[in-house]
Amino acid sequence: MRFRETALATDARAERRLAAVLAADVAGYSRLMGIDEEGTHARLRAHFRELVDPKITEHRGRIVKNTGDGMLAEFPSVVDAVRCGVEVQREMAERNAGAPPETRIEFRIGINLGDVIAEGGDILGDGVNIAARLEALAEPGGICVSRVVRDQVRDKVDFGFEDLGEQSVKNIARPVRVYRVRGSEPAGGTIHALPALPLPDKPSVAVLPFTNMSVEPEQEFFGDGIAEDVITALSRYPSLFVIARNSSFTYKGRAVDVKQIGRELGVRYVLEGSLRKSGNRMRVTAQLVEAETGTHVWAERYDRDLTEIFAVQDEIAEAVTIAIAPAIAEAEQQRAMRKPPGNLDAWAAYQRGLWHVSKATPDDNALAQKFFQQAIDLDPNFSGVYGGLALAQNQASEFGTRGLPETLNSVEALARRAVALDSADAEARSLLSSALRMRGDHEGALAEAERALATTPNLAFAHHMLGAALIFSGHPKEGVAALERSIRLDPRAPRSAFCLHQVAIGFYFCHDYEAAIEAAKRTIRAYPEFPNTYRWLAAALGQSGRIEEAREALEKAGAVAPAGFEMYVRQRVPCPKITTT
Repeated sequence: MRFRETALATDARAERRLAAVLAADVAGYSRLMGIDEEGTHARLRAHFRELVDPKITEHRGRIVKNTGDGMLAEFPSVVDAVRCGVEVQREMAERNAGAPPETRIEFRIGINLGDVIAEGGDILGDGVNIAARLEALAEPGGICVSRVVRDQVRDKVDFGFEDLGEQSVKNIARPVRVYRVRGSEPAGGTIHALPALPLPDKPSVAVLPFTNMSVEPEQEFFGDGIAEDVITALSRYPSLFVIARNSSFTYKGRAVDVKQIGRELGVRYVLEGSLRKSGNRMRVTAQLVEAETGTHVWAERYDRDLTEIFAVQDEIAEAVTIAIAPAIAEAEQQRAMRKPPGNLDAWAAYQRGLWHVSKATPDDNALAQKFFQQAIDLDPNFSGVYGGLALAQNQASEFGTRGLPETLNSVEALARRAVALDSADAEARSLLSSALRMRGDHEGALAEAERALATTPNLAFAHHMLGAALIFSGHPKEGVAALERSIRLDPRAPRSAFCLHQVAIGFYFCHDYEAAIEAAKRTIRAYPEFPNTYRWLAAALGQSGRIEEAREALEKAGAVAPAGFEMYVRQRVPCPKITTT
């Protein structure tokens, strides 16, 4: 249920008053309707007719509006509102006791006491909006209330409250102190079957079995297979904490809210999906949800012909996996950017570093190094952060703010430290590949990139390092293909400046100078302060006979990073001739 946001001025017909507002909706309503539309609608109407409406009347309230899967009610007394909510939840639990889990209708309820604008039969304003936000924070079968509600009723009712702390809610200027009502469960029962688990120190995800919405029950294996393949593939990413199949599949066939799943499994993200077969076509939908807030991070739909069902299953599982890891990475960076620098843990400091290094500017790169070092100081055994620091140091040498010999030594040491901490970490192996390539050890660089891809075939960074190693070992065509695969796997990667830049180098060594010029210009448009690309643009323009344009590009390279230009162009020994195949 979503009530429209209100920010209205009163007019002659409107009246302001203080009211206790109760908002309720059905948890997992879309899923229930997808399973049995007519049955769900009939059961919900019966619950309203036989329980909810009479209880509201009994407690002197009135229903302001019904919204399909929920309703909004107003009470003159906040004590009446809370008692009504508790009694509804207790009796709903008893009604659901004998029903199959997949058909149970469970309400979430939010209650607030606040100023409302009454106009006609409707009520508007922040008093209503906060109640709706509290309802969204409640678990299925539970009730969340604001602090003013708790303060007003705690000495007048025989149940307790659990403090959930201050919550930032959409379109409300200040955080809202939220309390969960305890005691709304039936005698001998509890709302929570499992205690909340703490979140791991890296992004965590549970992949639920995909819901079969087809009339053919044999399609069940197809959805289960997609979920299992995604779990297996995500488990290969060292940056993710992935819940095992046995635990996530316990929610199969149950209409459970993602917030409850997040608490019970101790994960920040939940991937859920559904499938529907029609003739020889299959539609699969998937969505990634931040469990704590219920916010959708990513969603996609896949329509496929079922000519080869297992090939289709593999294709969809791979597509979902490829999309999920970058979506989680981007969400984690946004979370880290919202935290004050003094409150960062090692993971959040690492994410802040990745955000700054991705900007590919001298100032951001300097900040990135500080955040990466902060992460190392907080957790020296966090292997991933050494890769971030190595990337930032390498970028610093491009800007000319760090010497090349010093950078080569430091980057290799950081890479070997990361591998020593976790030899199975594909990102650490990819980092070592980069360090060896910079040293001129192209065979070693290829070997490390291939080791990384053997354990994590869809790791974008590994494809990036493989592509760079192939280009500089004389196989630029294959190298460009690997780089394009990396960009496809993670189009918003913090290393995009380097990856796009190396595509231009690859085309240059393929003697496709027009493609090199276009790739270099594309990199410059995205990262105008990244200096190295201007030099390769100048080289490609020169090879194409466009001497004046080449001179302008070379002058731009010197203007963007004078110290880097001096080091890489005037002082560095030229690259050896690369024989290409």
